[in-house]
Parts: sequence; C-alpha cells; structure tokens
Amino acid sequence: MINMLTTRHGIARVSEVPGKTRMINHFLIDDSWYLVDLPGYGYAQVSQTGRKKMQQVLDGYLFNRKHLRMVFLLIDSRLTPQRNDLNFIARMTGHQIPFVILYTKTDKLSNTELQKSLRNYQRILQKTNEILPVIIPTSVKTKAGKEIVLGIISELLEGNNL
Repeated sequence: MINMLTTRHGIARVSEVPGKTRMINHFLIDDSWYLVDLPGYGYAQVSQTGRKKMQQVLDGYLFNRKHLRMVFLLIDSRLTPQRNDLNFIARMTGHQIPFVILYTKTDKLSNTELQKSLRNYQRILQKTNEILPVIIPTSVKTKAGKEIVLGIISELLEGNNL
C-alpha cells in the first residue's frame, strides 16, 4: 500500500507472508510529513512473548502520539470480520483515534462478492459502533482507492493537521 500511494516501487519492503513488519518504519514524504508503517496486531508467526512485545510497541505509538492525525487500518476484504480486527477498531474508537479502513485485495473478489463482504462487515461493525468508520475498497494491483486515500491525506495536509 505504501509503495502504491507513494508511486515509489520498493520504498517499503513487501512480503508474501503476513506479519513481517516488526519495527516502526517512518517514510518522510515530500520533506514535510511522515507515512508510518506499524507492526500488525494480527497474524504473525511469532512467539506469545514476541506478540506481546509487538502489541506494546503498537499501543505505545498509537495511544501516545499527539501528532498522529489518521490511521489507515488495512483489512483483507476476503476474510470475514476477525475478532482481533474488531477489538482493534473498538480500541481505536475508545481512544478517539481517527481511522479509515482500507479494505484490501478487492481485485481478488467479484463485484458481487465485494459488495456482500462490505455489507457483512458494516453490519457487524454496527453492532458495536455508533458511528461506522469509513471503509475504502482498495487494490494495490488495480490501484483502486488510491485517489480517495491520497485525497484524505491531502485534506489533512491542507488543514496543517499532519
């Protein structure tokens, strides 16, 4: 996603195996703001101790950054809502951290499957959230959602919020 948004192939390392990001990676964009890649909280082949450490790093960054303006939460559109995703969304909401869900890998679903998946995700989120987060269907392969995400970032930058 970072490579697609920045149109700089290889700026962020990509792996076929989820959970490879273990550190916080800062990318200075246009010498004026940072796009930050955080370790995930979901699937990763690490020990329970390693998972707790990654969770502490993630929590420390998200919940203690006064300059944090937006979190883009990547959710695989092919999966049913995962408990860890729903818990993370609840925590973000509880801490009043602004976030947008980037519904990834939409190129791997038919339009009918995607719409069904989106409706299901929204239905489940409505059970626990008064206000539904914005969900943007995205695909690195087709560049779907790229302009919308860049538009959100641009609005934040214009408001000097980043």
